[in-house]
Amino acid sequence: MNKNELLIILEKRFNENIDLHPNHKWSDVLNRINDNNIKTLINMEQTGGEINVVDLYDDSSKIVFVDCSKESPSKRRSVCYDHEALNKRKANKPLNSAINMANEIGSKILNELEYRKLQSFGDFDLKTSSWILTPKEIRDLGGAVFCDKRYNQTFLYHNGADSYYSSRAFRTKLEI
Repeated sequence: MNKNELLIILEKRFNENIDLHPNHKWSDVLNRINDNNIKTLINMEQTGGEINVVDLYDDSSKIVFVDCSKESPSKRRSVCYDHEALNKRKANKPLNSAINMANEIGSKILNELEYRKLQSFGDFDLKTSSWILTPKEIRDLGGAVFCDKRYNQTFLYHNGADSYYSSRAFRTKLEI
């Protein structure tokens, strides 16, 4: 995928989902996409993110691309939480971790507030789940947190950071 192909996809998605970003115009978004962030946007898209601009914050000067795939991004599943958990795992080790992959993509994992804000715009992760940025106090004890949406509610759960499931991935954001 190249820049022009991505821009065609993004403009179409942007115009079809105005409710995600009522405070923004495509021309303003386009002016902020540059050589420094296009690679990250392409990576987010190619790993199944189906990215779009989402008004995650009250500050409308911020333009934030977020993974908006209905289920957790398909090419980011079956990963544990972070590099430490990946190294700790001896048997049946996953290929990567959520934090490592987000760094490789060039984006940041959503935190709990951002994930809940995303859910306020629609129904995401009805059959899957997504790792979210875990507070240090939990991670220091070996845990990590993830979210999903069931029964019209967004739920926060915990698991060992070294766990991984075929239906769990992670969602990211890029502020431009």
